[in-house]
Amino acid sequence: MRPDLLNPLFSPVTSLAGVGPKVAENLSKLLGVTDDGEPPRVLDLLMHVPVTVIDRSQRPSIADAPHGEIATLRVHVDRHQPSPRGNRRIPYRVYCHDDSGTLSLTYFHARGDWLQRLLPPGSERIVSGRVEWFNERVSMVHPDHVVDPSDMADLPLIEPVYPMTAGLARKTLLRAIRDALDGLPDLPEWIDPDTMAEERWPSATDALRAMHRPEAVNDLAPEAPARRRLAFDELLASQLAIALMRAHQQRDGRAPRTIDGRMRDAIVARLPFALTGAQQRAVAAIENDLREPDRMLRLLQGDVGSGKTVVALLAAAGLKENGAQTALMAPTELLARQHARTLAGFAEPAGMTIAVLTGREKGAERRAILQGLGNGEIDLVAGTHALFQSGVAFANLGLVVVDEQHRFGVHQRLSLATKGEAADVLVMTATPIPRTLVMTYYGDMDVSRLDEKPPGRQPIETRAIPAERLDQIVGRLHAALERGDKAYWICPLVEDSDVSDLTSAEERYRTLKEALGDNIGLVHGRMKPSERDRVMEAFRDGSVRVLVATTVVEVGVDVPDATIMIVEHADRFGLAQLHQLRGRVGRGDRKSSCLLLFRQPLGEVARQRLDILRESEDGFRIAEEDLRLRGGGEVLGTRQSGLPGFRFARTEVDTDLMEMAHAQARHMVERNPDLTGEHGAACRMLLYLFGRDSAIRLLRAG
Repeated sequence: MRPDLLNPLFSPVTSLAGVGPKVAENLSKLLGVTDDGEPPRVLDLLMHVPVTVIDRSQRPSIADAPHGEIATLRVHVDRHQPSPRGNRRIPYRVYCHDDSGTLSLTYFHARGDWLQRLLPPGSERIVSGRVEWFNERVSMVHPDHVVDPSDMADLPLIEPVYPMTAGLARKTLLRAIRDALDGLPDLPEWIDPDTMAEERWPSATDALRAMHRPEAVNDLAPEAPARRRLAFDELLASQLAIALMRAHQQRDGRAPRTIDGRMRDAIVARLPFALTGAQQRAVAAIENDLREPDRMLRLLQGDVGSGKTVVALLAAAGLKENGAQTALMAPTELLARQHARTLAGFAEPAGMTIAVLTGREKGAERRAILQGLGNGEIDLVAGTHALFQSGVAFANLGLVVVDEQHRFGVHQRLSLATKGEAADVLVMTATPIPRTLVMTYYGDMDVSRLDEKPPGRQPIETRAIPAERLDQIVGRLHAALERGDKAYWICPLVEDSDVSDLTSAEERYRTLKEALGDNIGLVHGRMKPSERDRVMEAFRDGSVRVLVATTVVEVGVDVPDATIMIVEHADRFGLAQLHQLRGRVGRGDRKSSCLLLFRQPLGEVARQRLDILRESEDGFRIAEEDLRLRGGGEVLGTRQSGLPGFRFARTEVDTDLMEMAHAQARHMVERNPDLTGEHGAACRMLLYLFGRDSAIRLLRAG
């Protein structure tokens, strides 16, 4: 049950003074509705913090008021000059003065009676707004504030600026927030005293008040104590929920596995290459996990071409030694089949049975595979999400390997291992992910990095070339094809569009076919999988020499003798995506090149992206730069900026807070796994406040 202390915060905004159905409707547009479709809560309003402030603390004389800046002036009202009758296009002016000069207050389409009451001639007034100088005359158009000097306390010298929506008056929003702040309870402390003292943070209650009532220009800055405190709370709630999820999953223990390495050694002996040091370390970490009674939850990060699939196979070999099976789930049929083809060549001579199961297997073939999974004859099956549909039963599923997991959805892995008795989970990604995002998305998992490329891989020459030189590039490509090279040509669109001037894959396929002949193939996401696989097979066997494609080939496609990658409109792609595409070449022992075509003029961010790509092939450095330039959501393909799902935490400035939150959350759960006692109750309150209370249900479930 939610603590009673929080009930006022979880009340609907209609419980606030002045918030009726119409205002609530506009607040719903601004804040969004709750998960159950109800109007926003008071808490949602308090979490809607200002984005900046207006500084009204400058109090110059009229003569010293700077042009174009906000100033707060004390003036004497002299006279009114209404708009001429019938001509409201000419503004209404109110003339004022102080000891240094005169000021014209300018109003368009104003009501004279209202202005007479607001600014009666002969009165003193405080006016605040943007000052404009023209022909040595000073004016202020529609002052933001006009108050009697006795009401100076009502004029905010540091005024918060909130995101707004049409139909909602700013004063209405401010009144609702003020009412919500008045009802804000004193929250218990969930951060340890040493951290509070070291960081000099206010309490959570005081931090929220400070965000809505800034007293200085820098009170909303990234380094402001109140903002950092709330950002840490938000990150801590996320990491605490993840740590509880990890503990809950690992409570479903299993018998420790005995691994003597004979199956692994038999496979390694058949590999045509030596394992890199990073691969050896990853395999050792996985085998140590498997020997423990807790379920394995491990993320395997590997740059393009670093050998993740082989590591997954060697993990499966450890399961084979224990009579258990492995399921490898890939995001596409093409990638699932490629995995199976790659693994079978190494595994089957060593005594492991490999199969593929996707939506394409039908009839007797499908029945035979299902029978092999059910009776344990199949040791490793590669497939799509179809592996986890009803009707697919395993004799003894011990390991689930998920390739490119973020393409399935962040939360789906919670249900992945339900086909087995406490199956271990290994998640693989070829997208190098910055540490901040690893903790955000995979904080429940241990992490292994493959940061070495197999020996013999050639560096890829990367060049950025203006699209105006397209004819030269086609001519050079023709010469390369005559030498026996293969090339990818990537386009951002499948077909021509009325709303975009980007070159489509279909158009480029037609023009290259005219220029280079019939050895051109086309693949994109709208093709039937069987047709796409047929063209890819033709590219592998050489009957197709140039593959025109969209980013459908971004991940996992392995054609070792392809040596040229051409990306059109490269300035429209993100850094990580360009790096993934480049990784389709340079996979053999021949020199490879990547040409990035762009249209001029090139924007500054796009230029930085292309420069970084030319300078480096280190996927982890590139990922950090991509995070800096675009934000976390874009890096992982979720089309959001900053840290996805967070209101206070910011990718570019809060890495240290994420590290602290990650460490403290794990420590909290290790010390108090059921969140009992006074501090445990405060931690539960934190989870409720930041919408992570689903983790509390895990505690109830035991």
